[in-house]
Amino acid sequence: MKKLLLFSLVATFVASCVTRSGHLTGTQGRPIYYPDLPLGMVYIPNGSFTMGENDGDMPFLHQSRAKTASVQAFYMDQTEISNNEYRQFVDWVRDSIARNLIYEGIEEDADASRWINYKDYYFSEGDGEYVDYEESDRDINRDIFSLNWDRTLSFEDPELVPLLAEMYYPEQERFYKRKEIDTRKLIFSYYWIDYVEAAKRGRINISPNAFTNDGIKVVDGHRELESQPHPFTGEPQGQDLNLSQGISGEGGINKKGQSNAIRGHKNRQRFIIDEKINVYPDTLCWVRDFTYSFHDPMTAMYFWHPAYDNYPVVGVTWTQAKAFSVWRTQLLNNWLVAMGDIFVNDFRLPNEAEWERASRGDLELSQYPWGGPYIRNEAGCFLGNFKPMRGRYSDDGGYHTVKVYSYNPNGFGLYCMAGNVAEWCETAYDESMYEFSHDLNPDYRYNAMDWDPPSMKRKVLRGGSWKDIGYYLRNATRSYEYQDTAKSYIGYRNVMTHLGRGGRDFTKEGGEEIRSDIQLR
Repeated sequence: MKKLLLFSLVATFVASCVTRSGHLTGTQGRPIYYPDLPLGMVYIPNGSFTMGENDGDMPFLHQSRAKTASVQAFYMDQTEISNNEYRQFVDWVRDSIARNLIYEGIEEDADASRWINYKDYYFSEGDGEYVDYEESDRDINRDIFSLNWDRTLSFEDPELVPLLAEMYYPEQERFYKRKEIDTRKLIFSYYWIDYVEAAKRGRINISPNAFTNDGIKVVDGHRELESQPHPFTGEPQGQDLNLSQGISGEGGINKKGQSNAIRGHKNRQRFIIDEKINVYPDTLCWVRDFTYSFHDPMTAMYFWHPAYDNYPVVGVTWTQAKAFSVWRTQLLNNWLVAMGDIFVNDFRLPNEAEWERASRGDLELSQYPWGGPYIRNEAGCFLGNFKPMRGRYSDDGGYHTVKVYSYNPNGFGLYCMAGNVAEWCETAYDESMYEFSHDLNPDYRYNAMDWDPPSMKRKVLRGGSWKDIGYYLRNATRSYEYQDTAKSYIGYRNVMTHLGRGGRDFTKEGGEEIRSDIQLR
């Protein structure tokens, strides 16, 4: 009897531990996600607005006809990216290059004890175990150890000076023999995924082996596949597949001759784009942008001097701004993983519709970010940093740029959406974009190559700058610049797409309560 009772208790306990119920319950044990507002950003809820000119098209450009657009919820930097923030990116590239040079220099040193000493200081151990330097291949330790960012790096360390010598300007290029970092060597290597190209599907033709027991066999594995004659009849064997059907044997052919898989790609490496770019801003843009004008002090001081830390970074091309966004994404996601959290969406440049949605401050048909139709307040003070009247630049409180948190924010809490510096957008510039773009997250992108004509390298600018007249400060005014150019009046800010429904109350986004998602409004 006791054995039977004991067996019953054990059976009850085991049954209570079984989580399978035979019903559709979804994957269990997944973390509950609560969105966290990125530092320095504001939340822009999803919404619809009238995109484009709401008043007369004064220059008769006919490039921004009004249309209704709906934009997904996202986060946007409260201010333009400042010199100090961009300098963090430049310093990170500099220090990572320095640490690699230290590793390569120590590799060539035959003193194993010196290598071990530097290994403990400049490198952090990865998944593997440390292999003694004298007994290992030179590449092994670099694979095992990653750069240790918890340790400070001194460029004045006497033992490191010879290892880092190539980072400085050669003696014949030095000014007053000053030992300065050669900014031409600050190269950042990064990757991004071309989702647009990966999503393309073309005409698929199947080879004669398609109907063998070996499954589908194609000539190229992607698009533009050759049509082969039937091995017995000689008739063309090429068969156009439905664009949603599979190739390359992912699902195979069923008895009716149908493919049962969504078409995939044999090698996704072709869609992972690797790029290298010099990250240092073009400080000479201050001189280049203005003929018969004195801007030498701005060239010499603007980017690096502490007096301009909180001023917007300028002299950054569209491609450099994209590289910064990739670096910022990896910086945050790597930290989240280290804290046991999960990835979030990428930082990126805003598309044109997102920028205009944010600039309007949730005010329908507003001319300027502050909502009114005028560029002055009741006291007669200018509300942004631009070129007032006939060039009285200082009348608005600024001469060139001003600090990124100057003037009053708009309805979403965003500073300097009008004036100060014009801002890069992700969107490629086309006069007729409003005609052919979708009304759901409208956008138009084109990845221009070096050999493309200049007209294909135009990227949208929004917001106007310190040297622009008031017309360019309007929410709907569009302009452009070429993606490989840097100007003293162009900066940028980042956005990140929100994970979740995107209702107006950010505090009720995410979590385990379904009801909270229903009662957002």
